[in-house]
Amino acid sequence: MAHFNQNFLDSIERELPTHLSMDDFIAYSNKPLRLSIRVNTLKISVDSFIELMTTKGWQFDPIPWCAEGFWVSNNVDIQLGNTIEHLQGLFYIQEASSMLPPTALFDGEQTDINANLRVLDMASAPGSKTTQIAALMENQGLLVANEYSASRVKVLHANVARMGVANCALTHFDARVFGEYLYETFDSILLDAPCSGEGTIRKDPDALKNWDNNENKGIVDTQKALIESAFLALKVGGQLVYSTCALSRQENQDVCHHLKTVFGDAVEFTSLNKLFRHADKACTEEGFLHVWPQIYDSEGFFVAKIKKLTSVERQVEEPRKQKNFPFSEAKPKQATELKSYFKETFGITLPKDAEIMERDLEYWLFPKAMTPLIGKMRFQRIGLKLADALKKGYKVRHEAILALSSPDMINLTDEQAKEFLMGRDISLTEKVKPQGEVIVAYANAPLGVAKHLGNKLKNNLPRDLVKDKIALY
Repeated sequence: MAHFNQNFLDSIERELPTHLSMDDFIAYSNKPLRLSIRVNTLKISVDSFIELMTTKGWQFDPIPWCAEGFWVSNNVDIQLGNTIEHLQGLFYIQEASSMLPPTALFDGEQTDINANLRVLDMASAPGSKTTQIAALMENQGLLVANEYSASRVKVLHANVARMGVANCALTHFDARVFGEYLYETFDSILLDAPCSGEGTIRKDPDALKNWDNNENKGIVDTQKALIESAFLALKVGGQLVYSTCALSRQENQDVCHHLKTVFGDAVEFTSLNKLFRHADKACTEEGFLHVWPQIYDSEGFFVAKIKKLTSVERQVEEPRKQKNFPFSEAKPKQATELKSYFKETFGITLPKDAEIMERDLEYWLFPKAMTPLIGKMRFQRIGLKLADALKKGYKVRHEAILALSSPDMINLTDEQAKEFLMGRDISLTEKVKPQGEVIVAYANAPLGVAKHLGNKLKNNLPRDLVKDKIALY
């Protein structure tokens, strides 16, 4: 049972639209959330995933606002996070409401997905929306994913790597700096702002046990500063989505109206009342989505879409360029060798709309749209680490194999895939000619690299990814 205090209930009663009831709000807040997942189309099609998992007892109920999202049930009591399909990034366990902001960001005026597209996710960890955006971008262009918390940056990178994201650059800042450092740089921006988390009570019954509206003022001040920074970093004609998992007007509608007060006619609210079937049930008069738990049987959520109509004055001078960028463009000889190594060894053609960069005998793949941003601010990690140089040749990196597609893979059975993810070698039934480095896969999606020795596949999975327990259906 959720723990409400009376102050919170009084606040909700003031905020709740007249067509919704407090009884329903309390009833739905006490219901457990339906399990929901998002299929990762960077690795597998929705149809192929449904076919794969239906044979394992899964049942799918489509989420109306996300073509890749489903409420799921299965008859087997196992931890989804320990399944092969989750560990290899075929799906992400994601609450249905949190799929709304990326959908809104890419809806409406057709987003031109190309190598020059730049998108910013201002508060990214653990990575559910970041990886959803990367899939909607089809791994093209540049996705800058920022996270303020140092410990959460590691989690963010792990999820980005697991899901096969190739077009991402990670930053670790208070997101208020983006308007200053990357003024009018991004075509689209998602600000899923830090908030009081009132909408998450179905996931955490104790979330609001000590709720106090007076403590929210600091949060609201931060939200207003962040949305101003986001608007400054947005190109003219660009789209900004502001979202929270809060329920109060002061953290939602009021923050958006604050932006309009600051920047006037440069700000246009875009109605989301046709974002999906029955979206109008959650729409405010401005066209924002204010999702209450009882409307779609989900978490509470707020989503607003804002267009930048005209340029706004830069509020500070352009900061000085960052010095000592540790990467340089790979020499033509090394770039040619790397391309040949990936093609001849793994059947992988490296993307043309990306730059091969070098740092201390490490080779990386940078999105082309990254180049004009180099030196403007410090990045924690950019693109994909492709390979390390050896005395003779190169050694591929695991994250590159997960993100770059190849037709040349050895598909493993369920049991073999389990053994591989547990760090064990795979015995072959017949002894054949050794083939050297090969990609091993499950359901036609890569698991990692092994060395084919003729009678077995020697496991090359990074030690930090080896699992003690894998769940099989």
